[in-house]
Amino acid sequence: MSVRFSRRLRAIAVPLVVLALVAAGCGGDTEVKTGSGAIGKTNDINPKSRDEVRDGGNFRLSVTHFPSTFNPHHVDSDGEGVEMQGWTLPRTAKSDVAGEITFDKDFFSDIQLTNSDPQQVTYTINPEAVWSDGSPITWEDLRSQAEALSGRNPEFQVSATQGYSRLEKVERGADDRQAIVTFAKHYAEWRGLFDPLVPKELTATPQAFSDLARNEPTKSAGPFIITSVDRGAQRIVLSRNPKWWGETPKLDTVTYSVLDHSAMLTALQNDELDAVDLSGIEAVKTATNSPGIAVRRAARLYNSHFTFNGAPGSILEDPRMRVAISKALDRQSMVTTTQLGIVENPKPVNNHIYLDGQKGYQDNSAIVAFDPAAAARMLDELGWKLNGEYREKDGRQLVLRDVMYQQDTWIQIATIAQQNLKAIGVKLLIEPHAGNGLFTDIIDPGNFEITQFSWSRSIFPLGALPQIYAYDPANSLSNKGRVGSPELNALIEEVISELDPAKAIELANRADKMIFELGHSLPISQSPGNVAVRATLANYGAFGLSSAEYTDIGFVE
Repeated sequence: MSVRFSRRLRAIAVPLVVLALVAAGCGGDTEVKTGSGAIGKTNDINPKSRDEVRDGGNFRLSVTHFPSTFNPHHVDSDGEGVEMQGWTLPRTAKSDVAGEITFDKDFFSDIQLTNSDPQQVTYTINPEAVWSDGSPITWEDLRSQAEALSGRNPEFQVSATQGYSRLEKVERGADDRQAIVTFAKHYAEWRGLFDPLVPKELTATPQAFSDLARNEPTKSAGPFIITSVDRGAQRIVLSRNPKWWGETPKLDTVTYSVLDHSAMLTALQNDELDAVDLSGIEAVKTATNSPGIAVRRAARLYNSHFTFNGAPGSILEDPRMRVAISKALDRQSMVTTTQLGIVENPKPVNNHIYLDGQKGYQDNSAIVAFDPAAAARMLDELGWKLNGEYREKDGRQLVLRDVMYQQDTWIQIATIAQQNLKAIGVKLLIEPHAGNGLFTDIIDPGNFEITQFSWSRSIFPLGALPQIYAYDPANSLSNKGRVGSPELNALIEEVISELDPAKAIELANRADKMIFELGHSLPISQSPGNVAVRATLANYGAFGLSSAEYTDIGFVE
């Protein structure tokens, strides 16, 4: 269980430590409706007009740990912190249920692709838009962010450079409220840039980028601002932004409390939270049978996966090793175990770029289809021979560490993987860890052979290609396993340079096949999207592909 709802659009994918799944079980006669599992079909948010939503109230959510930084573009940022700041920072775009994108008029009066050779986009900022200190949002904020995220200065520890690395310049337009962005190279996902936008003070220098928002946020510009960061009480409070120029938010405050995932549903039942993310038969039944709680459902942009460490010197450095391990893993068993009863036809995700239901999705996973006999033969050919229960080569036993967040379902998936790998003579050590420091201390430094976590995906799927799947040894970005090839890099460049959407999809699927061939990582499942909420909560719940209207969220009588 967790509380990461797909509320805002992103140009990048964000890692999540908590899997939004709970082990399926038996018992009870509560009817649980199943869904297709495909995304982009619906949302379920109890839609109400603003007149039906009462003014005021505190909306209570939870996170598993304090954000490592309040800079959403820093390499140390994660899904929880980025989602939290969705209430507080400017966004360029928003989406409807089907994933159709429009620009957010609260922040930008107009955004237009005004030229294709060179590619040029003109951003006209809403003349009323101001930062929380009253200073205007101007073209200089866009210029500073573009430069910091460009990758040209490696001292900026950025989470991703895609899009920004392709910009030539950002210039002042008709006035300070207009920015003209010129690209040195075409960028297919240009609509995902500057989302979120941060103030120029945060991107002015590498030191400011790393330190200014390390422990508390800088100024912001959404309908809410963060007004309290209480590490002693393990609580963060967002309040109405007194400088907000748009519709007055219905809520007075939003409060995030740090809770272990295992305590979240109980906290909802005890009227200590107002929404939690959940899945699995037992969790859904428990929530359904709880007075005053409703379960809302729409498949969302999250997917779980295995990442393999292919860095130089790793035992999985050879791509043939990674493919062999992939072929030994019974992903169908993992998905059936965790989603049976809540998805009509549970099946693995078979694409790294698109999720089932997104335009462009196709199964590219043939090379890693479950085939333990073939996996065993590949290991034999690589010199890893059985010696008793496990394989050895040059006196070294084939032992892999599988690192994950301390959560029952992650451990359940790892246990299935452990059994699968034991069947071909590979020893898997399951190493769960607490959320704090999991990425900064373990995953990012490469202290694993296999790691499990979820990606919170973007409505702009091609943005994940340079962020996660391209590889530059000098700057690995979110390529946690340090796996890639010059050929894949070249194809990714071709994909993200293609301004024709249909051609971009075709090229992206070619790239996805190459990602599988490299044994970069192995998708497991996508989130079915069950959310348990206070029954009186309006305009919030399972968003699917749609983005939230933060000012409309609240409670009905």
